[in-house]
Amino acid sequence: MNLASFSAALAALTCGSMTSSSTHAFVAPTRSYQQTTKSQQLQQKQVLFGIMDEVNSDAFDLTSLLQNDDDEPSNTEMEQAYEMFLGQLVFSTNDPRIDIMENYDLCADPKWISWLENKIGSTRDVEEKMALKDLSDMIIDVKKRVELSQAKEEREAQEAEEAEKNRIAAAEADMETGRAMSGTDVLRKAAAVDNAGVDNMVKEQEGEQKKKTFYETDLTPEIRASYEDMCSKVLPPYRPGDSAESVVFNSYDQFDAQFIKVLNERAENGDTGSQEVLAALAMEQQKRVNAATEALKEVLSKGEPMRMEGAIVKLAKEGRIDEPFLLLLEANADQAMAAGATGPAELMKKLRKRAMAEKDKQSATKEIKLLRQLLREDDSNTREQLLTDAFTPKEALIVPGTAANAERAIEGDAPEEEKPMPEVPPPDFINCCKAVLLNFGNLNIDDEQGDLSVKIKQIASEAEVVATRIYGKGMSTREQQDRAWKEQTTSIFDLETLEIEAERRGETAPWANPDAGDELFPGFGPDGKMSIGGS
Repeated sequence: MNLASFSAALAALTCGSMTSSSTHAFVAPTRSYQQTTKSQQLQQKQVLFGIMDEVNSDAFDLTSLLQNDDDEPSNTEMEQAYEMFLGQLVFSTNDPRIDIMENYDLCADPKWISWLENKIGSTRDVEEKMALKDLSDMIIDVKKRVELSQAKEEREAQEAEEAEKNRIAAAEADMETGRAMSGTDVLRKAAAVDNAGVDNMVKEQEGEQKKKTFYETDLTPEIRASYEDMCSKVLPPYRPGDSAESVVFNSYDQFDAQFIKVLNERAENGDTGSQEVLAALAMEQQKRVNAATEALKEVLSKGEPMRMEGAIVKLAKEGRIDEPFLLLLEANADQAMAAGATGPAELMKKLRKRAMAEKDKQSATKEIKLLRQLLREDDSNTREQLLTDAFTPKEALIVPGTAANAERAIEGDAPEEEKPMPEVPPPDFINCCKAVLLNFGNLNIDDEQGDLSVKIKQIASEAEVVATRIYGKGMSTREQQDRAWKEQTTSIFDLETLEIEAERRGETAPWANPDAGDELFPGFGPDGKMSIGGS
C-alpha cells in the first residue's frame, strides 16, 4: 500500500467517523431538550407543596369511574324507570288516556315506545300481552291526535297570515287607486263609505241565514287523517271469513257522522270499497230501525202509560234500547206535536225520557250516567241541582257486611260505619269529563251549540262551582302537607290551655303532677313497659 492510498483511506475513515460523531452529537442534544421540556411542563402543571395540595387535586377523584361517557343513565336504571312508569299507567284508577296526556312527553318518547313494543313481543302471558297492546294502541292514538291538533293550529295560523297579507295588499291597492282619483270620484267614494255600514249589516244577516250546516262543511286534512285507521279497519281487503256486512255489524257504534262524510267523499271519488261499506251500513241501519219499530209497537200495545214504562224497563234489561229506538221515539213526538196532538206528544217525550234513564243505568260508571243526564238538560238550574245531589255526601242506610263488622257483631260491639260519601266524587267526575273530551270532543251536538267540548267544558265549570260550595276551595299539595303537619302536632300553647282547664276543674294534668314521676299512663312503669299482674 503506497502513501497516497493510505492517505485516502485515512481521509475516508476520518470523514466517516466525523459524520457519525456529528450525527450522534445532533440527536442527543435534541432528546435532552425534549426531556427537559416535558419535565418543565409537568412541573408547571403539577406544582404540589404538601399533603393537602395532593388531596385537593384530581388524584382522588373517582367519579369518572361511575359515569358513562355521555353522562346518560345505564340500561339497568332505564329499565327500572320504564317498569315503574308502566306500573303507574297500568294500575292507575284514572282513564288511561288522561294519564297519557298528563305524561305526554314521557309517553311520546321514541325510546319508551320502542321499549314497550319490545316488552309486548317478549312477554308470554296472553292477558299481559293484550293489556300492553291496548295501552300501546292508546298511546299511539293519543300521539296522533296531538299531532293532528298541532297540524290544525299551524294550518289555521298560516291561513290567517295569508288572509292578513291579502288584506294588506288590497288596502295598498285601494290607496294607490285613491291617489289617482279625481274630486268627483272622491265624493262618490265617500258616499259609498257612508252606506257601507248598512250594507255590512245586511251581508252579516244574510251570512247568518246562509250559515253552513254540519253536512255542508268541508272536510279538513286533519279530519281525513284522523279516520285513516278506521278506514283501514272497515274497508277491504278483509280477512278470510269477513265481509262488508260483518265488519259493519261489529263496528256499527263507531260509525259517527264525520266518518260517514269521509266515506261519502271516498265513494264520490270512485272508491268501490267505500261504496260497499255504505251500502252495508244502510242495510244494517234499516234492520235496526225495523227492530226499534217492533220494540215500540210492543211498548205501545200495553195501553196504559205505567205499563208502557214497565215495558221500557224490560227492554232496557234485555239490552234492546239503542239509538234507533230513542230516535224513533223523538221522531214520533215531533210528528205528534206538529199535528197538534199534545197528549200523544207528551206521552212520547215521557217514554223517551224514561228510556234514556234506563239506558243510563246500564252505564259502566256513575260518572258517565251523571254526565249523560247533564248533557240532556238545557236548564242550568236543573243541572246545578243534579250536581248538588251527586256531590253531597250521604250516609249509608245499610252497614256493609264486611268480615270485620261480622266479628264485631258476634262480640256484641257496634259495627264500624263508613264515612258519608257522595254518589259521585267530584274528582272522578272531572276525570270523566276529561276522558270524554279526549275521545269525543270533536263531535257536533247540533249546528247551534257546535262541538261537544263546548257543552262539557260548561258542565265542568258548573261542577267546580258546586264542589267548591260543598267542600270548600281545593288545596294544593303544599297546603295539604302543611295541614297534615299542623293537625298531627300539638303546640305548647295547646298544652298550656289544657293544663289551665284541668286546674279549673280541680284536676292536675299528668305532665304537671310532681308526684306522678315518670308514670304518666296507668298500667305503665317508669321504664315505659306495661305492668301485668300484681306486685
